[in-house]
Parts: sequence; C-alpha cells; structure tokens
Amino acid sequence: MPQARAAREAQRAHAARVRAVAERLRQDPSRKPLALDKRTSNLFRHRQRAARQRLDLSGLNQVLGADTQAGWVDVEGMLTYEDLVAWTLPRGAMPAVVPQLKTITVGGALAGVGIEATSFRHGLVHETMSALEVLLPGGEVVRCTADNEHADLFHGFPNAYGTLGYALSARLRTQPTQPFVHVRHQRFDDPRAFFDALAAACAPMPAGVGSDFVDGVLFGPREQVLSLARFVPEAARASDYTWLDIYHESLRRREEDTLTTAGYLWRWDTDWFWCSRRFGLQHRWLRHLLGRRYLNSRTYTRWMRWNARWRAAQRLDRLLGQRHESVVQDVDIPLAGAVAFAEFLRSEVGIWPVWVCPVRGSAPPRFPLYPLPDGLCVNFGFWDVVPVRAGQSPDHVNRRVEDAVLRLGGIKSLYSDTFFTREVFDRAYGMDSYERLKARYDPQGRAPHLFDKCVRGA
Repeated sequence: MPQARAAREAQRAHAARVRAVAERLRQDPSRKPLALDKRTSNLFRHRQRAARQRLDLSGLNQVLGADTQAGWVDVEGMLTYEDLVAWTLPRGAMPAVVPQLKTITVGGALAGVGIEATSFRHGLVHETMSALEVLLPGGEVVRCTADNEHADLFHGFPNAYGTLGYALSARLRTQPTQPFVHVRHQRFDDPRAFFDALAAACAPMPAGVGSDFVDGVLFGPREQVLSLARFVPEAARASDYTWLDIYHESLRRREEDTLTTAGYLWRWDTDWFWCSRRFGLQHRWLRHLLGRRYLNSRTYTRWMRWNARWRAAQRLDRLLGQRHESVVQDVDIPLAGAVAFAEFLRSEVGIWPVWVCPVRGSAPPRFPLYPLPDGLCVNFGFWDVVPVRAGQSPDHVNRRVEDAVLRLGGIKSLYSDTFFTREVFDRAYGMDSYERLKARYDPQGRAPHLFDKCVRGA
C-alpha cells in the first residue's frame, strides 16, 4: 500500500537523521553543558549566561506515520503542534491534547507539561504518549514504553525539561474530529457556583454525551465564564478570531459561538490568550496596522525575547522610578481547593483575567516528576506584571503563589521562574526518582540537574 510504503520511507529517513545527531553529540570534544538550540521557546525562566554545547535537532520535525482509525500518530520531537494539527485535521483527527500555542513542539510538551481543554478527559500531553525515543546526554538513543526495559525513563521524562535527554520521536494518541466546534459560554458571578458547574461538566459520561472541550476564564472576583464545546459537522458560519476580533472578548458578549476546528484549537494563539495587550494590541487600529500574519504567539515570543535580552522594560521602570515583578504561572490545584485559590488570587495577586482548565491525571499517578494530585484538578494560568510595593522583595508575589500551591496540595509548572528551596523542590517533584534516573541515563552529568536548571537558571 502506498501509505505503508511512505511510512517505511519516513522511518528510514528518520533513522538516518537520528544517527547523524547522535554521532555529532558523541563526537563533540567540548564536553560543555548541553542545551537545545531552538529558534522559539515558550520558557519564561531567567538563565545564566554560560558556555553551552548547543544541540541542533531542528531537522527532526516530521510526521512519520499514523493510523487515525486506531487512534495514533508517530511524530518527531521538534514538530510543532501547528504543523501536526495541519497534518491530522484533513485526515479527520487531532492529537488527543493540543497545547494552546502553535509554536509548542511535541518534544517540548512531553519534556515539560502540556494542557488544554481536552485535558479533563485525556490528562496532560504526556498521558497521551505510548512510546518515546530519547537521545541521552551521552549520545545513546533509547526507545521507551510503559513496560519495556526503559519504562523508568518513559515515566520520568515528563517534567525533566531535557535534563535526562531529548525527545527524538513519540507515538501520541489521537481522537476523531469534525469540521466545526460549537461553544456555549455560561456566565457566573460566584466562584463556588462556577467551579461546581465546571466539576459537573467534567463528570464521566457515556461516549458521545457531554462536552468535548471544557475551559473557562476568571475575569474578576465576581465574573467567571465557563466554556463548554462540542464538535459539530456543519455550521452556517464560523467566527474568525485571527485578526480584528478578539476571542477572549467574545466570551463576555456571546452566549454561543461556532469556530472551525482549527480556529478553536488556536483560539488562544492569536492574542497569546490576552497577553497581546502588553503591546497595545487590544486596539483595533494597531491590529489593522500589524496585520493577520503577525498576530500570533511566534511574534510575541520574539518581542519578549528581545525585551529579555535588552532589559527594555526594566530600563523603562528605572526611568519612571517604578518596580514591577513578572508573574508568569500555571498551577494545578485539586478541585476541592479551587475556590480557596481563586480567593487567594483576589486577595494577594490581583491579576485578571485568569485562564482555568480542568485536568484529570492517571490513577494511580504514573509520572513521578510531575505527581498530579488524584482526581480532577484545576489549572490556573495567570501572566502579567504587578507593582513591587515598598518593603517587598522583587519576587514577593511569586513566592506567595508557590506557598499557596503547596498549602492547597497542588503543583506548579516549571516553565517559569521558580523559587523553592532544594528541600521543598525535592519533595514536590519526585527527586528520589529523578536521582536514580540521572545516575542511569546521564552518569557523566552532561545535562544540568533539574533543580539547577529550573531554580538556579543553569
């Protein structure tokens, strides 16, 4: 069959690319600490300037094969979800969990933590993988599954952020799609009622019943919107949020909406949720000026990298006699603590809007470096700057967030600045398991330690 022949050829070409990058790594004489050479990044951590061995895996960005009837797709690690979705949708399928931003790569989502509105059903991105091929820091290539001789790495790879190796390829679960997604927006003025409705929407239901996607937004202490979405086969018209209209604004004025499936999957990308307002792009005339091509997460990430390099915002703060703290957080809180965390956001953080996404992990937990609490959890995503008040440290709010997460039995993502002590970090992120993995798969210490990378900025 032509399809099977194409898949075999793709696998042969992949094997050749893997041999080449593994050989380059093994032959590298510098022995500098490893780092991935990426054109884009969705990490928001301060990093020390240091000499590193930059590993270029950019050529590993292809779909290798799929059986959408059986529900799987084989992909290379540097493939972006934008390209993966563009490949699967014409075939009537999508990855079971598609992270919110187009530039996120499959390998990045597996090495970190990926989530979206299907996570109430499928869990985090790494819950949807059934096989993983990893380039170890020493240049060896291993294939991992949940039950082979490298099962420890299969379960320990998520949330290791490349410190145990890099994803070369993976097999991911897919799900069927339809051409359109119909969304209902339910409004609330009380957090408890909002989270009760969210829990009801996520309750187990027979196939074909209930929502395909569940997420929501806290616009303020007395304004919440729960968005419940389902696939539909046809629509009279579909809304377009890729240029002048802004998706998050539609939640406050529309009760129902219909988008193409691609439009729904990338509904948050055009405005980086709502963070594009940092650049004034809530103004229609600026959107006209910038154009559809540049309204996306790729553009904003470049601008943020430029700001980080030249410290433009900090220089402006000094000029104006101000101080601000950047608060970029995604945290997972058990459902029982969601109302309390929303109150904490109101009383001690003051950032609005806040994205809310339910997520259900495996029972019992299988991934030791990101031990998601049992049962349904709620992901809170909030990203902005807050003023530093007199007498406060420049990381005051971030530390308060970390304390609240631990107090409520939750866990925070490590893609942004982290301030835990070593003792707290070790307990929260399964460092007993990590040390065993590090000793087996990176005995020479070519890659940094997870604590050094995420907390010390190594």
